[in-house]
Amino acid sequence: MTKHPLPGSERVLAPGSKVVAQCDPSETIEVVVVLRRKNEQQFAQMMKTIEAGAAGARPLTREELEQRFGALPEDIAKLKAFAAQHGLSVVREDASARTVVLSGRIEQFQQAFDVQLQHYEHQSMGRFRGRTGAISVPDELHGVVTAVLGLDDRPQARPHFRIRPPFQPARAQSASSFTPLQLASLYRFPQGDGSGQCIGIVELGGGYRTADLDSYFSSLGVGSPKVVAVGVDQSGNQPTGDPNGPDGEVTLDIEIAGALAPAATIAVYFTTNSDAGFIDAVSQAVHDRTNQPSVISISWGAPESMWTAQSMKALNDVLQSAAAIGVTVCAASGDSGSSDGVGDGRDHVDFPASSPYVLACGGTSLQGSGRTVAHEVVWNDGSNGGATGGGVSGAFPVPAWQEGLSTSAAQGGQRALTGRGVPDVAGDASPLTGYDVIVDGNNTVIGGTSAVAPLWAALIARINGAKGAPVGFVNPKLYKASACNDITQGNNGSYAATTGWDACTGLGSPDGVKVAAAL
Repeated sequence: MTKHPLPGSERVLAPGSKVVAQCDPSETIEVVVVLRRKNEQQFAQMMKTIEAGAAGARPLTREELEQRFGALPEDIAKLKAFAAQHGLSVVREDASARTVVLSGRIEQFQQAFDVQLQHYEHQSMGRFRGRTGAISVPDELHGVVTAVLGLDDRPQARPHFRIRPPFQPARAQSASSFTPLQLASLYRFPQGDGSGQCIGIVELGGGYRTADLDSYFSSLGVGSPKVVAVGVDQSGNQPTGDPNGPDGEVTLDIEIAGALAPAATIAVYFTTNSDAGFIDAVSQAVHDRTNQPSVISISWGAPESMWTAQSMKALNDVLQSAAAIGVTVCAASGDSGSSDGVGDGRDHVDFPASSPYVLACGGTSLQGSGRTVAHEVVWNDGSNGGATGGGVSGAFPVPAWQEGLSTSAAQGGQRALTGRGVPDVAGDASPLTGYDVIVDGNNTVIGGTSAVAPLWAALIARINGAKGAPVGFVNPKLYKASACNDITQGNNGSYAATTGWDACTGLGSPDGVKVAAAL
């Protein structure tokens, strides 16, 4: 029997990590297997019309997506036969998401996929189960399986929020903060409460306390939205009691989205922080027929260079499915400037913000005067204070709606885009002009592009509610309209803000009434 290496599955030893132990061969783990899409060419043709923003490009229903472009029944059967052969059991199968979750002992998975699993230790990632080299599949699964996720469980992403430091640097004595309602007023959000809509929020750890949410919404004088916790792959709502940890992210996302769309259902998909968990949670949000989110907010990500090619492709495929069924996905572009915190002296963009199927959300620093924006510039609070992520993707080509655009360098000079430009839009993100929230019982001020994704998601939910139908994949329409407040001052390290689109704040911050008209 010939074994074929799975394209893009190669892993190298993470710099700075060392093997500390062999894995216990009898330990039981779960692995997510992703299968190819049926009618792939037909799907690609359909997506071209959606990506071009063609009039009359109708999104599919979730049912149509499964029937026409789900997994082939015979592919699922082949994978199940392979699993049975290796003593692996099927925990869950989803033809529409094209995923099958397998459970078994480590020794069974090692034999099935021709890998060696070991425990590694890394200064920032901690201890994780990992592997090196490629995953292999037999003849009958060659070309059928597109990704095998979860053999390696290293932390994949980081949350993009920053709590305002208690001390104030001298230059920032004008620090201020806003409630989501004040920002909705400054950004001229249209009337509406998200009635009839569901906002999906993806979280890789932590949790929320209902008491925090109740006291927050009552302090703002808005009704508490219905919040539903959806556990993915044995995870759930598990607050840690540490506002500096993932609880800060979870609570920030729910409080912003809920304050601005209090009549919407907020479905929070909790999973583990690994590539398998991340991809599976986004997939469950996209394909969820119970809650049916019309917009999804993702405030987690990692530099493109930190993803394997198979993981990036698997998540991008899920985001493409979201666009196909008219679900808008808002993703934070990162809080570490044009380097995305990599520290190799080069520029990097954050994924999934760099996927061409999301609305990538960058950050600004905002000063209000009464009910109007007095001054808004690129968020850049210096090397320790954080700055908006943005730049040019090394993984995705220039999408149709960004053709002809260029980046402006902070040192001067312009260059035509050579890949997908990030971000698309922006909003208030500096912790020095941040959001008033309540986390783990404490009133605190949080910023980061994490706040911008739920801000835009709530705007979209309001528009969807008023329209009575989802606006769907919004990028082509937004790039044709002038519906944003153009940010022309500041830089995020390598890139400068300029008139029109730029690699710091995209098209700019929302003018909600104009965004609603454009969509």
